[in-house]
Amino acid sequence: MTQSGQHQPQEPQNTLQTATHNNSPPVPVLAKKTSPLIAILLLLIAMLSLQGGASLAKTLFPVVGPQGVTALRLGLGSVLLLLYFRPWRLKMRGGNLRALLMYGLALGCMNYSFYLALQTVPLGIAVALEFTGPLAVAMFSSRRPVDFIWVVLAVTGLLLLLPLGQSAGGVDLKGACFALIAGACWAVYILAGQRAGSSYGPGTAAMGSLIAAVIFFPIGAVQAHTSIFSWEILPLGLLIALLTSAIPYSLEMMALTKLPAKTFGTLMSMEPAMAALSGIIFLGEFLTATQWMGLAAIIAASAGSTLTIQRKTKIETVDIPGNHPSGK
Repeated sequence: MTQSGQHQPQEPQNTLQTATHNNSPPVPVLAKKTSPLIAILLLLIAMLSLQGGASLAKTLFPVVGPQGVTALRLGLGSVLLLLYFRPWRLKMRGGNLRALLMYGLALGCMNYSFYLALQTVPLGIAVALEFTGPLAVAMFSSRRPVDFIWVVLAVTGLLLLLPLGQSAGGVDLKGACFALIAGACWAVYILAGQRAGSSYGPGTAAMGSLIAAVIFFPIGAVQAHTSIFSWEILPLGLLIALLTSAIPYSLEMMALTKLPAKTFGTLMSMEPAMAALSGIIFLGEFLTATQWMGLAAIIAASAGSTLTIQRKTKIETVDIPGNHPSGK
């Protein structure tokens, strides 16, 4: 949920470490005899939930604007995470407050920038451009010759998607820049989340989301086109928070306990394609052949970097410092 630096395959972590914090909520797991196909299905459902929530969020833009949607997503999402993790009951080592603050600030800025991008850029393209952030983190963590291939693919995808000449099919430059800013924030979120998670454990997700909400909720609420506190809007905001945070986070946790890291990372690389399909189905955002080629190049770069960077292919235990970040 990331959102959302937690489970992302692009992180330069080979394994996810064991949770050692007492009183933490149990990580949802599948039965030992469960088929890996069930885990794959759950992961696909999680991605559909995430992108469906993003499509629903975009339909609210004419009513409250992207800033208002950001406020709803962060505010209500933080409440859900606080109720689930109850960080006040966790025993946390602490001591890395700066990393936690950076983690929360990056999370809020990522959501804010991403929804501003969605205002003028199709969902699939916005997600693909945002993916360049974690992809850069993964590629910079390795210096092997094979990584040059993924760099070339990623750059090719960007050249096909960015509004350079007529190749991008009229993609808005300002919106594309917001998507790239969201990607940069995602990279900071991953790096800061790794450091904060080592000190604050499972409570990192809720505490980081709370920091993001404290900063960006009032900004979004003030800039919203109309009040976000009406009974007509709040239920939709809660549904967006569920679809983009609680549901995908839980399903991805269950999938992580059954899938090898490479399989999980490769499947997660499909997310830009899922976003594009969601945009077509729910928003009528049809992409050009050139744009599909750009998406394919970024997906290939993401999947390739995952397959070549991650050496260990079995995840035995999971401790993830945050939900899916972007609320896409």
